[in-house]
Amino acid sequence: MGSLYSEYPSWLHRWPAGLKLLLLAVFGTLLFLTSSPLLLAGCGAGCALLWWSLGEATQIARRLMRSVMVAALLVAGFHVLMGNRELAAVSALRLICASTLGIALTITTRPSDLVEVLEWLLSPLAALGVRTERAAMQLALMLRFTEHFFVQWKKLDDAYRLRTGKSGGLRLIAPLTIHMLQATRRVADALWARLGF
Repeated sequence: MGSLYSEYPSWLHRWPAGLKLLLLAVFGTLLFLTSSPLLLAGCGAGCALLWWSLGEATQIARRLMRSVMVAALLVAGFHVLMGNRELAAVSALRLICASTLGIALTITTRPSDLVEVLEWLLSPLAALGVRTERAAMQLALMLRFTEHFFVQWKKLDDAYRLRTGKSGGLRLIAPLTIHMLQATRRVADALWARLGF
């Protein structure tokens, strides 16, 4: 499977995965505890500074970030049409900030490190009879397939752009869906054969 993890080193690569996940949870929650456009604009400036500070590590996810920006503009445009400019600013800034934090975590943290953190977080549930390794595996697969979705979308769009000279857009939904279903079936078969999941 493809991954959004960047091999270009940055200062954030050196931070432990658990700390980055904790900071993502804290700051992501704080984004939704405020409705002040000015405060969220400050958060947006901080996220832009974070993105810029990662340098070449962001190269693998720049197209994804552009997609986030387009989505934020569409959300803002909808709220402006509904006559609520403040909600437009708040919604767009929240989406951009939360996405930037999540992408920064993804490109600077190996998937295996995230799985280890998830297993550690779930370990207290083992005393209640919960099979924590299975739960951690399911969460890890969800993270990996989210990454894989965007990686494959980029590959399909690049191939379409080479053939036609323009972006694939909504035309890519059908082949992307087929590819993702095939990938999930292969992974499910492999897990069943090797682990009995």
